[in-house]
Amino acid sequence: MPGIPDAARNRFVVALTGGVASGKSAVARRFEALGINVHDADAAARAVVEPGEPALSEIEFVFGPQVLSSGGALDRRALRERIFDDADARRKLEAIVHPRVHAWLLRRTAMDRGPYCMLMIPLLAETWPQYDFVDRVLLVDAPEEIQIERLVRRDGVTCEQARRTLDAQATRAQRRAIAHDVIVNDSDESALDAQVAALHAKYLELAARR
Repeated sequence: MPGIPDAARNRFVVALTGGVASGKSAVARRFEALGINVHDADAAARAVVEPGEPALSEIEFVFGPQVLSSGGALDRRALRERIFDDADARRKLEAIVHPRVHAWLLRRTAMDRGPYCMLMIPLLAETWPQYDFVDRVLLVDAPEEIQIERLVRRDGVTCEQARRTLDAQATRAQRRAIAHDVIVNDSDESALDAQVAALHAKYLELAARR
């Protein structure tokens, strides 16, 4: 695995993914309650564009000063509006951010000392095979109708806006194609407990065999 530090390569790593409003965070919280560190790609994406980071300078150069706040921080809303309907602009942003997120997650993996660790990567299917060093891919899946209902309720958007958000992501079929394990989250969150407990036991066993 070129480019993968030995300390990260030797860890048992589970990638947690799923579409928007599928319930990834609810699943992650349950693994964390069991003592597993979950390293979040969204947190990495925020960290690598903080003021003073090289990525922010690149973003300003590519997209202009209008995507920065008056204080020099990234104006996330302005950037989202800039790239939402522009696939070329989105690819340019991804080329700046994704390699740095990858490196951030590798560092956290290398430093992790738990029995195994988890990387929460919403855009795993979109960035595969960049993360094919992981041992397992865990997909949190929900029917699109439920995702839309949750988005409307959570974010206060219209059904049309929620649908556009889903359409901008990988399809359920694309995510299922790379998944080893699937948690179906189509009901109350309490239904996740047993599924997470069973997978935790499975991952502990697989990690012990390394």
